[in-house]
Amino acid sequence: MKIYPIEAGNFKLDGGAMFGVVPKTIWNRTNPADENNLIDIAARCLLIEEGKRLILIDTGMGSKQSEKFFGYYSLWGSYSLDKSLAKHGFHRDDVTDVFLTHLHFDHCGGSVNWNKNKTGYEVAFKNAHYWTNENHWEWATKPNAREKASFLSENILPMQESGQLNFIKRPDSDFGICDLGFDIFYVDGHTEKMMIPHIKYQDKTIVFCADLIPTAGHLPLPYVMGYDTRPLLTLPEKSKFLHAAAENNYYLWLEHDAHNQIITVENTEKGIRLKDVLNCNDILTEC
Repeated sequence: MKIYPIEAGNFKLDGGAMFGVVPKTIWNRTNPADENNLIDIAARCLLIEEGKRLILIDTGMGSKQSEKFFGYYSLWGSYSLDKSLAKHGFHRDDVTDVFLTHLHFDHCGGSVNWNKNKTGYEVAFKNAHYWTNENHWEWATKPNAREKASFLSENILPMQESGQLNFIKRPDSDFGICDLGFDIFYVDGHTEKMMIPHIKYQDKTIVFCADLIPTAGHLPLPYVMGYDTRPLLTLPEKSKFLHAAAENNYYLWLEHDAHNQIITVENTEKGIRLKDVLNCNDILTEC
């Protein structure tokens, strides 16, 4: 197995929304805001090469939305999904599987592009199976008012219309192996049945944290995003996950932290806290 970081682009989000009830005087220490109260955000995806399979986890925001839409998110930097794939010798047509932790636009927008004439949409990975789970698909395609702006039909429905959509068979518990060969922790605090992949790589467990732990600044339990639909569920889900991460020395792959790629955590008198900050070169033989 080889693993590669795929940087799909950087943007900014409101710091208050990212930290919920936590005061700015506290979160600004770890995630400094600009003059508009915006903090740096990454869309750091993960590519797994194993045998004949090339599995991409999440796809970033994509590029098909309007200038007005992207204006809300203050895009910055030069990263793109295609350039990042090319850096590692791949093209989007090489991808065999696209695994989506959940279907919010900043995680799945790159899964669908305009067609050639910009008259409609087509899947961006023409040779890939797209993977979600049935509970989350139902949630995303019939969105509640709170999340409607995050579930964009043009990002989602073309997966089904193409015939390339597949559902992960969910276990009876909140943790179990999936069809792609890695374990998944299912959580409901952020959105219905978000999937957190646990990947065995050499002697390590790399966990793609999605929106359960968006940045290193979100480790303390009460630091829950204002975007979470069920914050009181996020608390026990984070607690369970972080204690397992500390006990088993998981390597936490931070999808949204623009400045910290991978971290480990430890148990302290104040709870689970940051142990080490690493970059991909520290743990991956191919990076």
